[in-house]
Amino acid sequence: MTTDTEHRKRALRAELRERRQNLTSSEQEHASAGLTENLQSLTLALSARSVACYLSAPSEPDTRPFLTWARAEGIRVLFPVSREDGLLDWTVGEDGVELVGMFGMPEPSGELLSPLAINDVDLILVPAAAIGRDGMRMGWGKGYFDKTLGSMEKCPPVYAVVYDSELVDDVPRERHDQPVNGVVTPDRIIDF
Repeated sequence: MTTDTEHRKRALRAELRERRQNLTSSEQEHASAGLTENLQSLTLALSARSVACYLSAPSEPDTRPFLTWARAEGIRVLFPVSREDGLLDWTVGEDGVELVGMFGMPEPSGELLSPLAINDVDLILVPAAAIGRDGMRMGWGKGYFDKTLGSMEKCPPVYAVVYDSELVDDVPRERHDQPVNGVVTPDRIIDF
């Protein structure tokens, strides 16, 4: 049975997907430049030497320029790789090859590290559909990051990466949803 919260999430996700698809290429380029600068600032402010981050899909805020910078700075980057059991494996993507993962999302190819590999990072950057002003994250509905964050004993700072318009007053919340410590958008970094 579908709950009212699930209906509200589904409607909000559809609206956000459409908004992302309607961004012009110049809006995307502007967002990419601002986001890269803010992700670099956050990484430097936290003195992070190891970061968990995802390869952005075409409709998502672009993490690739930041990832290029991080590698050039000698920062170790762990990328999530989806598993059928709902957990995430991790890889440093040493093959330099990009594959299409289980849900059509880009994932790097490389030696798979266990779900526990994320316990060694200084900063976790996660995708999101929207973030509430209270720090609640609404993902895209698969629950991978909620499971990962919910199972960590000692979690480093977690920041969601979204467009500015996706920071909203509040998001529908279910018991398994995990909050984040902050949000990075093209225009700002906000700590909760």
